[in-house]
Amino acid sequence: MFGESNTKMKYKEYTIEVADDQDREILIADLGDLSFDSFAEEDQVLKAYIAEHAERENRDEIDHFLREKGRNYRVEELPDQDWNAVWESNFEPIDVAERCRIRAPFHPKNPECLYDIVIMPKMAFGTGHHATTYLMADEIMRQNLSGLSGLDMGSGTAVLSILAVLCGAAHVDAIDIDEWAYRNGAENVQGNGMENAINVELGDASLLAGRHYDFVLANINRNILLSDMGAYASTLSSGGILLASGILEADVPAIVECAENFGLKKNQVHYRNGWAVVQFVVQ
Repeated sequence: MFGESNTKMKYKEYTIEVADDQDREILIADLGDLSFDSFAEEDQVLKAYIAEHAERENRDEIDHFLREKGRNYRVEELPDQDWNAVWESNFEPIDVAERCRIRAPFHPKNPECLYDIVIMPKMAFGTGHHATTYLMADEIMRQNLSGLSGLDMGSGTAVLSILAVLCGAAHVDAIDIDEWAYRNGAENVQGNGMENAINVELGDASLLAGRHYDFVLANINRNILLSDMGAYASTLSSGGILLASGILEADVPAIVECAENFGLKKNQVHYRNGWAVVQFVVQ
């Protein structure tokens, strides 16, 4: 059962001019590194949203980044409101590769889909609508995870952890550094009846010391992947796999080079709307 939580909080809206779709996608990736947690795409602008407390903590870095890039933008303080209600009213179900439906409790199942995942999106990233979550979900369904143990790093809504268990994984540790994501992930795990298979944790790569997994899911961003690649690689058993996303096509060479330094070999890459997912195997 999904519970209710009070999620009223103040947000800042940054309206930033963009040149084209590729420019918009690159900007989304960069702002995600600066604690922006949602985006709305409009003609010639990107609307980027950040919680007021996060904006206050990162304001100097945000201002420096936007000025350095020569961005034209304006900032508006939005009224305090229940953002979950707003997001839920705009949340639509999505079918991944016609095999998995990711939906809210108030959406119908798709009888044509083998897997059905119920997600209350709340304030966490990862509903399947973003290209990287779609890519990761599609890639998970290509794997043989039967009886394996895994790690979902930057787990967000825990949708990838849930799908991995539906695809046969015996256990998944779902870790996210964001408290909103941690709470929402735990709620979604419970709502899908997977408390015994998925362990949701609040923290970062420092939690991984001494742990071992058959697979690692890391849908985060370029900088964190580069920073924590060694920690992910050290957890993988012989023959283990890493699925890495949250990166643009242009980031793939840097991610591959970094992974190879830790004994991981690129197996395959898939793309969607300018974004990429890379599968690595332990050499």
